[in-house]
Amino acid sequence: MTIVLVFGGLLLLLLSGMPIFAALGLTGIAVLGIAEGKVSGIADTVFSHFDNSILTTIPLFVFMAQVMIRAKVIDDLYDMAHTVIGHVRGGLGVATVASCTIFAAISGSSVATALSIGSSAIPQMKRFGYPERDALGVIAAGGTLGILIPPSGPMILYAIVSEVSIGALFLAGLVPGLIMAAVFALYCVASAKPAKGIETPDWAGWSRAIGAIRRSIWAVLAPPIIMGGIFFGVFTASEAAAAGSFYALAVAVLVYRNFGVRDLYVCAYQTMRTSLMVFMIIAGAGIFGHAITIIRLPVGVTEAVTHFGLGPLGFIAVVMVLIFVMGMFLETISIILITTPILLPTMAQLGIDPVWYGVLLMLNLELALVTPPVGMNLFVIKGITDAPLSEVVRGALPYVLLLIGGLLLLIAAPGLATWLPYSAGFGR
Repeated sequence: MTIVLVFGGLLLLLLSGMPIFAALGLTGIAVLGIAEGKVSGIADTVFSHFDNSILTTIPLFVFMAQVMIRAKVIDDLYDMAHTVIGHVRGGLGVATVASCTIFAAISGSSVATALSIGSSAIPQMKRFGYPERDALGVIAAGGTLGILIPPSGPMILYAIVSEVSIGALFLAGLVPGLIMAAVFALYCVASAKPAKGIETPDWAGWSRAIGAIRRSIWAVLAPPIIMGGIFFGVFTASEAAAAGSFYALAVAVLVYRNFGVRDLYVCAYQTMRTSLMVFMIIAGAGIFGHAITIIRLPVGVTEAVTHFGLGPLGFIAVVMVLIFVMGMFLETISIILITTPILLPTMAQLGIDPVWYGVLLMLNLELALVTPPVGMNLFVIKGITDAPLSEVVRGALPYVLLLIGGLLLLIAAPGLATWLPYSAGFGR
């Protein structure tokens, strides 16, 4: 009954349009007030959540993405992919997925990926005869890769709440993310039938292809520098974020030479706004997590799991279905911050690897971005194309099924996520 009241009150506040941080904080304060009759420890709770150097990764990765976008380094990505592989069957779709994959590894944002790549890719795909539905679907799905392929904003949040190594999570998401990108690309090839009227552009020639690769090489090198440094122990996740920011600035100023003091100010301002929003949410989540611990809600969940005799696999299956349903109504950050503090104690008792679960969670949150009625990527695509939302949903449907297949594969084969971080020396 307690869990129903707590979640019912929280969902009512969220559905009323209240900001996430306020809904989480107010719910936590109300629970503390009722349970203890005082709320005097809130300041200490919030401070304890901010007293963590790993939080520096958030503004640094955001700043890196802002610089790369502002300097138009990203613009060369789609041109390169289009030039190099656009001439094969389904090549424009594959080029779009490839561009989304690389951009996701720079921006850490699914919405930014869909918005940036979609603006260039959708007109090109329609120009060569791709049905509008297909063009909209591949962008909506390709954009979701920003959650799974590191560096990922939601992944950093999960790491902070769960106290799991960000470096381990980044490496764990890499292989599943590339697998999903490959599955999306294969679907683009299989579905690009001549009967649909899809044209294949002529091969641009080696000179143009090499030129496009040369122009885009600075964007392509960013993910290997960051992830390679973490894998080989050159730097930690926080140091990787700093190295990425420095790299982005160096490329913008020394290579592209289109980045001035005004651009630096705009990037810093946008980074500050985004980071403060995330920090406010972390503060609200800290209060909420402290409150549900005080009333022993996680203990109640653990006892319920024990009572029903659910093993690790059964528990994961139930949780994945629950998060899938929540994803239809809530956005990704809310789901992470609401569910993680409650589920972690039960996972620890059942021996569930939090790194593996983190990747499963990210895959499920990808589904949340492309499932109505509150799929953020669906609305982003509608916004940049003016296409009917129903058409965007139909285009994304095949990719929803592919994502569900990827989720089932990762449940069946946890090693796809765990072998890379543990082989790199991140302990269990």
